[in-house]
Amino acid sequence: MTHDVPQVVHVAIVLSPFILLPVAGWLGGRGSGHARFLAVVPALLTAYFGFAYQQVRWRGAFAVDVPWAPGLGLSLSFNFDGLGLFFAILIAAIGTLIVLYASKYLEGHPDTGKFQVSLFAFMGAMLGVVLADNVLTLFVFWELTGFTSYLLIGFDHEKAESRRAALQALLVTGGGGLALLAAGILISNAAGTSSLSSLATGGSSLRQHPAYVAITVLILLAAFTKSAQFPFHFWLPNAMQAPTPVSAYLHSATMVKAGVYLIARMTPLLGGTALWSGSITTVGALTMVGASYRAVQETDLKRILAYSTIGALGVLMLLLGVGTPQAATAALVYLLAHACYKGALFLVAGALEHETGTRDVRILAGLARSMPRTAAAAMLAAASMAGVPLFFGFIAKERFYESVGGAGPFGLPAGTLLSAAVISSMLLGSAAFIAGVSPFLGRATPARESHEAPTPLWICPLVLAVAGLLIGVAAAVLESPLALAVGSITPDAPPMNLNLWHGFSATLLLSALTLAGSVAFFIFRDQVRRVLRPKALRTERAYTGILAGLDAISRIAAPRLQSASLRTYALIVVTAGVVFVGSALVVSRVLPTLSRWTPIALHEGVVAGLIIAAALSAAVARSNMAAALSLGVVGYGVALIYGLFGAPDLAMTQFAVETLTVVIFVLVFYQLRGFGDLSSPLVKARDAIVAIAAGTVITVLTLFIGASGTTSRLSSYFAEMAPTSGHGRNIVNVILVDFRGFDTLGETTVLVTVAVGVRALLLIGRERRP
Repeated sequence: MTHDVPQVVHVAIVLSPFILLPVAGWLGGRGSGHARFLAVVPALLTAYFGFAYQQVRWRGAFAVDVPWAPGLGLSLSFNFDGLGLFFAILIAAIGTLIVLYASKYLEGHPDTGKFQVSLFAFMGAMLGVVLADNVLTLFVFWELTGFTSYLLIGFDHEKAESRRAALQALLVTGGGGLALLAAGILISNAAGTSSLSSLATGGSSLRQHPAYVAITVLILLAAFTKSAQFPFHFWLPNAMQAPTPVSAYLHSATMVKAGVYLIARMTPLLGGTALWSGSITTVGALTMVGASYRAVQETDLKRILAYSTIGALGVLMLLLGVGTPQAATAALVYLLAHACYKGALFLVAGALEHETGTRDVRILAGLARSMPRTAAAAMLAAASMAGVPLFFGFIAKERFYESVGGAGPFGLPAGTLLSAAVISSMLLGSAAFIAGVSPFLGRATPARESHEAPTPLWICPLVLAVAGLLIGVAAAVLESPLALAVGSITPDAPPMNLNLWHGFSATLLLSALTLAGSVAFFIFRDQVRRVLRPKALRTERAYTGILAGLDAISRIAAPRLQSASLRTYALIVVTAGVVFVGSALVVSRVLPTLSRWTPIALHEGVVAGLIIAAALSAAVARSNMAAALSLGVVGYGVALIYGLFGAPDLAMTQFAVETLTVVIFVLVFYQLRGFGDLSSPLVKARDAIVAIAAGTVITVLTLFIGASGTTSRLSSYFAEMAPTSGHGRNIVNVILVDFRGFDTLGETTVLVTVAVGVRALLLIGRERRP
């Protein structure tokens, strides 16, 4: 049934979050009672994508293509396959809980309507990213996620920290977006198509193309910046300035997973090489170890969760870098488990802050008695994150260990990655207990008296936490759906076996060791913080230094470039044009060979010489009148050229314009004092050099174009289309009125505006006269 639905319907459904933005703003601004109904939209999208997923299982993937800008060859192309729908279901399902949670979390805030608009726009952008079938469409939605996340992170725009964090996230991920655009253009040129589905099934030879290295580096840059991989990881903890629903949605379940999705999507096209696998594996391992190291040092709930999220993203990158079918399966299993427990823990952190006014884990304690439902959600989610048996996080961690048990990258000894994975998992498990267990145990009193959070603030994280438990118990149900998604990454996916019990094995022993280590690190967390002091590379300093350098350059250059002087602006534009065009002509040697010369009659040479002499006279004139009359001679000479070469209409127009211009100049200049010598000899010499260079470049271009013997397709086109399409025999008039109608309309509008302004100035001057 889904395959038989008109394509425009599928496109409208995917873009429905954008279509419903006015409704989101209206209901969001009317209070939490109305805003909660917005959760129906992502809930229906979840059902739709779930149904489409089933259809793809039985009937295969399908694509929809609706023209967007046909003249440019652009269309809205979406590919409904296992991988895209897996992410789409995740985005819509968690989005349902986030919208419901935010309706209560932001109750009473004056900008809740704006928040819901930004949230829905982000949701639509993420759906576009994971379903886009065209690399340029992918780039458009990719950049939309960055822009909407900028609005959401900076939601509390009155706080300088929020504005700074939003700008940092925009600049870092936006730089990666530009890399994605460049990669998309290179892919389209190299493969002859921009369709991702065609590239995946058409046996693309991108790996043998000379641009492969450039494409790979650009794709990796886009993915690493979006998914906060080392050394671009610093923007994610700073983004915790955003409201908690934003942190839970963007930075644990959706936006930061976009880079992981990009790597998974591009693996069939670019994977299988040392550059691809080695880069992703190394960066993923460094990110995993470094972020888990930092997670246990933090004391702010959201920063603990932020660094543990970075660690999990490193795990996902590491698995995709390993590249085996078993590792690809483990990556999607780990991703689903992470979305459930990390989304729940972020929402719990928001509920705790909402009720106690603090996120400091050194203060929060003993809240299980006053917030039992929130405590249940937190502890269930923490158990899944730590890999406690029966939870889906336990299955994900076992799959992770099984996938990295071989040799390390670049010839490292066997077990290197596995050792790093175990140590990192211990630290991440300890972070889970610190964030999800410690606030509810003990006898300490929080910053202020607390009580159970409102229903949406505890039921949403509880749903995610219980989902992690139920999926773990009944994981076999997901084997077939997950196999469909893994099939989009690798065609050789092994049979899945997501059962909890596989018998006694080395993997089970490692899981038990990890859990024991996590508990030990948690019990002695204060001592661990003192021992593991922050010693990581502060790559944020490089970002800050680059911005400071750009600011310093702008402070030096801006006063000179933005001097409010028309003369300076003209000089800069002309100089830049001469440098770029001239250097291009010299380097590329694009000028054709002169193949014909038009003989110049005596009278034509006289007119040309008169124009040149008048121009020189205007340049060296010492009086206003002489300059105005010299410019008039230049204009009349050009009008004569028009007349001699068969353009009487242009000649008459030029005569009229020049006559009127000279008269106005004479009348105005008569009231002004004569020229003053305001320029030094050095400035005059500079201007003369620039003017001569510009004239030389234009002359060379005109000469070679006119004498190269090339045929003009425009002249025959206008001669043919003027009588039929423009219904006129005067080709020049038809061009001005029809082919360049909007240009002429714009010029007319400018003239009318100027006339109205002149008339208004005259009236004002008349009223002010005594």
